[in-house]
Amino acid sequence: MNDLSSSPKPEGERPARQRKPDWIRVKAPVSKGYHETRKLMRELNLNTVCEEAACPNIGECWTKKHATVMILGDVCTRACAFCNVKTGMPRIVDPMEPENTALAAAKMGLEHIVITSVDRDDLPDGGAGQFVKVIKALRRETPNTTIEILTPDFRGKMRPAVEAICEAGPDVYNHNLETVPRLYPTIRPGARYYASLRLLEEVKRHDPMIFTKSGIMLGLGEQRLEVHQVMDDMRTADIDFMTMGQYLQPTPKHAKVEDFVTPKAFDAFGAIARAKGFLQVASTPLTRSSYHAGDDFAEMRAAREAKLAKQKV
Repeated sequence: MNDLSSSPKPEGERPARQRKPDWIRVKAPVSKGYHETRKLMRELNLNTVCEEAACPNIGECWTKKHATVMILGDVCTRACAFCNVKTGMPRIVDPMEPENTALAAAKMGLEHIVITSVDRDDLPDGGAGQFVKVIKALRRETPNTTIEILTPDFRGKMRPAVEAICEAGPDVYNHNLETVPRLYPTIRPGARYYASLRLLEEVKRHDPMIFTKSGIMLGLGEQRLEVHQVMDDMRTADIDFMTMGQYLQPTPKHAKVEDFVTPKAFDAFGAIARAKGFLQVASTPLTRSSYHAGDDFAEMRAAREAKLAKQKV
């Protein structure tokens, strides 16, 4: 593990950055597909979590014209220690966002789209209404595109928010637990672990056929048995799909990486998660919530169909 020195830095000197191991390094994006995707997002005034969260997979995904649209602006009302999205007072919600998102999906020919958002604690519904509008616009403009959403926890307004979104009919409902319960006070101070679990339980209660998905980051100081307990908690909540990826420090101001987890360790965690009964598991250093989401959705749907067919025999 590489450590960041806490001693004072000479004026003008930047804080030391942790050196990434070979297995976590990616090439800088330079392809034609990357630039075309970036141009389309700018033309339609759309934000992407790929850019705002400094995702390491942006080059690969945008080359394939896969992008995760981040609705409700680019300013978050929370200040999580791991996240690179700006924090502050957000601007008004863009009324053209739903139509522009659907237009982007149509122009890119997406078979599967992922929609996420910043936290909007300032809005009466937490932003749930904008998710509903985006889902409806996509169903109208690109009816064959499957829709995956990654929502915040809608603190204090969770039940009506979840009910409204489930009524709109997304194919996958994702909400990330992010880390183990012990680390919430420092890593995710504005959220509560069990409230996030209850949100995912509420999705299944409202519509058992919507796939549920959640993920955690490794390398923040969590213990192996704590990760196993999160898996058990997720299965108790009937979550279908679990993702695990390496946490990377966006800037020296964010929580530092306590450990670079090896690919072999990720494989071991993935094997344990599959043994616990998840329909789908993604566990690699570069795994992110929406990385290969379309392929993973197809595999998860096939796994459920096979499971249901087996139960009928």
